[in-house]
Amino acid sequence: MRTDLTARAVTALAGAAATGAPCEPVRTLIGETDLDAAYAVQSALIDDRVAAGARIVGRKIGLTSPAVQRQFGVYQPDFGTLLDDMVHSHAQPVPLPAFLQPRVEAEVAFVLGTDITVEQPSVADVLRATDFVLAAIEIVDSRIRDWDIRITDTVADNASSGAVVLGTTPYPLAGLDLAEIGMVLEVDGEPASTGAGSACLGSPVTAVVWLARELSRRGTPLRAGEIVLSGALGPMVPVTAPGRYRAHLAGLGSVEAIIAGETP
Repeated sequence: MRTDLTARAVTALAGAAATGAPCEPVRTLIGETDLDAAYAVQSALIDDRVAAGARIVGRKIGLTSPAVQRQFGVYQPDFGTLLDDMVHSHAQPVPLPAFLQPRVEAEVAFVLGTDITVEQPSVADVLRATDFVLAAIEIVDSRIRDWDIRITDTVADNASSGAVVLGTTPYPLAGLDLAEIGMVLEVDGEPASTGAGSACLGSPVTAVVWLARELSRRGTPLRAGEIVLSGALGPMVPVTAPGRYRAHLAGLGSVEAIIAGETP
């Protein structure tokens, strides 16, 4: 059930998404530390999108960097929901006007082959359930003015989700040490961000284990076919103009997001 303050936060964020005009921080409505209230806002926003015809296709993990966690004063990641209209393919143009304040980051995307329904999933459970992994670029975005966010703002705002661009070459996990993969993110051919798998909670696999446990605890386990964005491998890069954003992940190939100037 939506409380008055939850409903006001939902209205503010939905209005920002619809109009392209960022809203003020919703922590003024739901507080700075009440994660349950923030996830209630996120859930209500997703429910409204699904009721309007969108389809849930996966999850994303945020706040996987210890430095970013310290910035927000929290010591665990957060998560959001991926909808079908948020997912794009390698080199498919993505319209810049669809976003308010976009930034890009390189990640490893997991695609699940089986459900993860055990109460306390282990590393082995995640590895067994993963069908393949892909190089990915996440386009993060904030409906909050000037990215003036704390933990409850970003959780309520679907973990600052925008879109995801997936690579088209699947890789099995067997023999891959995702903690050791290197990453270079280029903007129009020039390096703009570097990182490694170890920047993501020590390993992207560890991040997905955290998510599987958190969703199991909440009664909404990960399901076969879902995409899981495991978290950033390096610093985010602001998107200030149309361009080509290409991520090279050692052992996983590359993926390119083409940010186009106009909506096709």
